[in-house]
Amino acid sequence: MSTMEPFLMFQKGEAEEAMTFYTGLFADGEVLTLVHTPEGTVQQAVFTVAGQRVRCFDSPVPHAWDFTPGVSLFVTCDSREELEKLWAALSEGGTPMMPLDDYGFGPFGFTADRYGVSWQLALELPPEWR
Repeated sequence: MSTMEPFLMFQKGEAEEAMTFYTGLFADGEVLTLVHTPEGTVQQAVFTVAGQRVRCFDSPVPHAWDFTPGVSLFVTCDSREELEKLWAALSEGGTPMMPLDDYGFGPFGFTADRYGVSWQLALELPPEWR
């Protein structure tokens, strides 16, 4: 059976720092695999947050692109408290694109975090979105 996982490619040697930040935000956050290059950057890492496996590494090759809001990690939170905690942490030092508010489908926020990764956070989804 095929599998699919988000893969985050960091350019500034921030993969391990970001992974540690993300796994610390979620109750089920865990680093599963972490392999360093001889230079100390992340060659390959796998972690889980919110029940999702995510891969990441520090790109050894500079490139002209970075993360884009066109692709984001969508998190449905179990409580308003969790939503507000995640929003505060992920938007701090980042770029909020849609501040935490009610946009007609319940509390929701859309932000790029301090590493440029985009996150959509919702308290609950309307039935037609499930």
